[in-house]
Amino acid sequence: MRETFVLITGACHGGWSWRPVAEHLRAAGHRVLAPTLPGLADGDDPERHSLADVVDFLVDLVEREDLRDVTLVGHSWGGYPLTGAAHRLAPRLRKLVYWSAFVPAEGVPLLEEVPPHYAEMFKQVAAASGNNSVTFPYEVFTGAFMQDADENLQRLVYSLLVPQPMRYFTETVTPVDPAALGVPASYVITADDLALPPGEWGWVPRFPQRLGDVPVIEAPGSHEANFTRPAELAAALLKA
Repeated sequence: MRETFVLITGACHGGWSWRPVAEHLRAAGHRVLAPTLPGLADGDDPERHSLADVVDFLVDLVEREDLRDVTLVGHSWGGYPLTGAAHRLAPRLRKLVYWSAFVPAEGVPLLEEVPPHYAEMFKQVAAASGNNSVTFPYEVFTGAFMQDADENLQRLVYSLLVPQPMRYFTETVTPVDPAALGVPASYVITADDLALPPGEWGWVPRFPQRLGDVPVIEAPGSHEANFTRPAELAAALLKA
């Protein structure tokens, strides 16, 4: 059955980052939209938009294109706009899929969901940026986000990242209860994802548990498996 996927990026990424996965999904016969979100296009002003603007953008996209039976997929920070949009798009949704993503809790921004040393790093980088934005240090990105890639690919992807508006890390959205919303949800975790350390601050089990009794599907690869293991990630999204 042909499905429609809307793929939501993580921090500092544009829609381009989904292209390897999107190609596999399209080859399997599915429709895929991978938008670049407000504030994350090359040259965007990081101080111009709020998290609410990102949610509005996603809702407008789905409604303008009159999309139905949509599977919303959110990666990493993308769990925040996914969750915010889900409330308003419920009648149009087939499923919610969080891939190594934050599942928001009531009144809790992303900045409070990461280890303290990450939160402090984000604050320091944003304060020094001159436009309240965050970029990941190269060593952090290559060591914890994309450690399964060779150096050439690491440097290429890193060169394409854009500054993340700090407001997207400090603002909140209303949590989602998939059962109450009437939209199934699932959680995909990539096995070698080190972006959050295992244990208290890890992706699992804390984030899937916030969705209730949902499937947790494991796929190979790092936090950037969309580049390093796109075929396997696409298969996991289809399974989810």
